[in-house]
Amino acid sequence: MELSNEEKKDLYSLFRNVKKKTPDQWKQDTNNNILLVDGTNLFLRGWHANPSMDDNGGHVGGLLASLKSLGYVIKLLYPTRCIVVFDGIGGSFKRRKIFPEYKENRKGKIRLNRVYEEMSDITTEEESCRQQYVRFIQYLRLLPVNIVSIDYNEADDVIAYCAVDTFKKSQVIIMSTDKDFLQLVDDRVKVWSPTKKILYGPGDILREYGIHPTNFVLFRAMDGDDSDCVNGIHGVGIKTTIKCFPFLAEGKIYTLDDIINHAIINRKKYKVCEKIIEGKDILYRNIQLMQLKETLLTTTAQLMVNELLETQNIPKMDRNAFVKLIVEDSMLTNFPDHHTWINECFSALDSVTRSE
Repeated sequence: MELSNEEKKDLYSLFRNVKKKTPDQWKQDTNNNILLVDGTNLFLRGWHANPSMDDNGGHVGGLLASLKSLGYVIKLLYPTRCIVVFDGIGGSFKRRKIFPEYKENRKGKIRLNRVYEEMSDITTEEESCRQQYVRFIQYLRLLPVNIVSIDYNEADDVIAYCAVDTFKKSQVIIMSTDKDFLQLVDDRVKVWSPTKKILYGPGDILREYGIHPTNFVLFRAMDGDDSDCVNGIHGVGIKTTIKCFPFLAEGKIYTLDDIINHAIINRKKYKVCEKIIEGKDILYRNIQLMQLKETLLTTTAQLMVNELLETQNIPKMDRNAFVKLIVEDSMLTNFPDHHTWINECFSALDSVTRSE
């Protein structure tokens, strides 16, 4: 194919621009669209739900579901950067100081929800869960994604800090089924629900819940969170909240004091208002446990996160080593066209990384 002189000139100019791209420009482009993945949530969801077995009949559902779910969302949403965040060692420590029963039901209770559950005992399942969890991280280390875990901090707090502070000029998508993240949603930050396959913006939350994301944490405080053993106010669900506190649909920021004062004024109109007044200590406690906008990360933890996420620390993909792990784990049947899958899901991210 012959190019005209004008076309050659344009092409040379393009090459020169790419070559002259400064590190700061590359950094800005790379951080345009950030995908923040709740890694602990991703793995445990796959572990409990996916019954897949390897070629030898061993359970690999947690590992397989996590990898495929991550690949799916990257291919679907096309981020310029992906960061997978895990709970750090002792991550729940801060919240257990506030509420000792916090996440109490998760201690040692990771039984599989499967038809062949009777074939194994709890000790075997716990060991399998740990092995798959560690193996998942080993796979991630071969992909062009950042892995972050800060001791004595939960993934929720690190993700919130990244979304609100570290990447304050970027478009951010948080991948998690945890509804607490919905309080962070605005015109810049969105939440992808991997179970509902919904990308939540402010309008989506308002349509589904009737509550503006600015005030979503107030609803969560009243509703509680059974998965974390955090009780709310009995009888206060989404319908009751919308009926008794319609102003939560507004974009204006309201506080728990506004909720309490409104309940006092309307205590004779709605029976639930009396419960709100009586349970105000629970509500103040729940706000401490659930709010994510005001970071719980110490200055040291913030510096650690920022250092880990310096743009030059994005790893490059190692396809050969990734495939080697698939073979070692007898998962060729689970990834019948693994080369195509790897390229379709992660090549775009890898090309951004290699353009430095």
